[in-house]
Amino acid sequence: MTKRVIELIRVSTEGQAAADRASIPAQRTVNRRTAEVYGLEIVRTLEMSDVSGAAVLLAPEMRQMLEWMRSPDLHGVVTKEFSRLMRPENFGDYTLLQHFADTKTLLYLPEGPIDLSSKMGRLMGGVRALFAGVEREEIRERVWLAKEEKRRRGEHPQGAISLPYGVGWERGRGWFYEPEAERVRAAYRLLLSGETSYSEISKQVGIDRYNLRVILKNPIYTGWRVIDTKRDSSAAGLRVKPNGRQADRPKVKRRPDEVIRLNVIQDGLISEQDFDRAQQIMAAKRTKHWRSQPSYSSPYAYHGHLSCAACGELVYTYSNSRGGNYYVCKAKQYPRVAGHKCLTPYMRRGDLEPKLDRLFGKRLSDAVFLRELTQECERRTQNEDSAASLVRIQQEIENLRAKKERILEAFFDGVISVTERDKRLADIGRDLEVNRELMSRQAPSVALTADVLEQLCCVFYEWEFLNVGQKRQILACTVPDIRVANGQIHGITVNLPLSRQCEVTRKDKDSWRPPA
Repeated sequence: MTKRVIELIRVSTEGQAAADRASIPAQRTVNRRTAEVYGLEIVRTLEMSDVSGAAVLLAPEMRQMLEWMRSPDLHGVVTKEFSRLMRPENFGDYTLLQHFADTKTLLYLPEGPIDLSSKMGRLMGGVRALFAGVEREEIRERVWLAKEEKRRRGEHPQGAISLPYGVGWERGRGWFYEPEAERVRAAYRLLLSGETSYSEISKQVGIDRYNLRVILKNPIYTGWRVIDTKRDSSAAGLRVKPNGRQADRPKVKRRPDEVIRLNVIQDGLISEQDFDRAQQIMAAKRTKHWRSQPSYSSPYAYHGHLSCAACGELVYTYSNSRGGNYYVCKAKQYPRVAGHKCLTPYMRRGDLEPKLDRLFGKRLSDAVFLRELTQECERRTQNEDSAASLVRIQQEIENLRAKKERILEAFFDGVISVTERDKRLADIGRDLEVNRELMSRQAPSVALTADVLEQLCCVFYEWEFLNVGQKRQILACTVPDIRVANGQIHGITVNLPLSRQCEVTRKDKDSWRPPA
């Protein structure tokens, strides 16, 4: 009597199912030979492509096969090898074997049938499933290690589709910029000039606005290839589409010792200083939620640049039904969100903004005031206490670096675990950031003179004649942090540009060109 069976064919990727690949024909040939040897009649064929062995239960084809197996007319399932049925990644995947046992369906392989409802069949099925799962892990590890070695050599281990926008790579030639990279250069120029709307930049350079932010964060445009993330290879990182097809695993941060940083292009598209400044602008835009949509016209010139001098929270805007416009601390307006209640009052826009205008338009363009600032700066740099403080900070940074090396040595010697290593390195990383920030505040990067400071502050000369949009454009590229409370200005930090990129030439009514 002929035994009616289902033929199962599965490939993990769409590429393996292509016409020029022999995977599916090879499986079909082996299945036909197995059916001939054991007297089987293949009445139905089930083909699955782009379905991982760890996600077969989520594929609609597999659910259809389980329904067919309930029929008493079907005797078994024939497939090329056990891994075509499944490559389990967690114990929940073994449910599939229970369906075979419940329906008394035999699994036919070239080396013979397995009855999963029998004692020996349960043993053999469980062992084969375990080995198939382990083999999958070993294959993935070998592929990842091979690609990782290429990454560390500065090569590109994947296809052209994964290359950054406007960047190419060829064997023998290495990394290079494509002609499209000039659009990225133009996007950086617009961002650094104060245009913070991704939509507007997208229109001008012709890059999709949803991709633009990701593109501008890639250091490859400075010539450096930095790989600080990787795909989550754990069982928890498995992602599949609703139809069971494979989806990208989420990216996770690499450990400090896994980060790859290589200079792959000698002449970068932009300088590292401009790149760092662009990251600072985008970070401020993200954390302070700037209103940068083209259709939005904010009446608040300083919205997004104010912080509360009393508690350090962001300062929001508030408009009531009577037309009153106010600045208010986040912890005053939303104490539950901030976690505390700020006691500072609401500040009228009409009272606070004129004070800020005078600060930017008068004080920062006053030669006498700027000379006093440079004298104070010189006094602080010559102060013995400041010099001693710098020495202490430098020593602390060296101690932290040495401590980091000791932690890594302890890990390599097997003294501490991965979890303990990561925890200690994270603590050291935070301490290093704090000390570097302290050093950057106390150690002047350039010799500051009154003439240099006056040249840098020239962007504020026409402040009183600028409209709200033009003021916000300058504020966007200088990224100030202004501390206010109770209607008073308590402090201001301005990152002045080292070029004239933030210059705004007015072309509206009553405007004139600045003197040469």
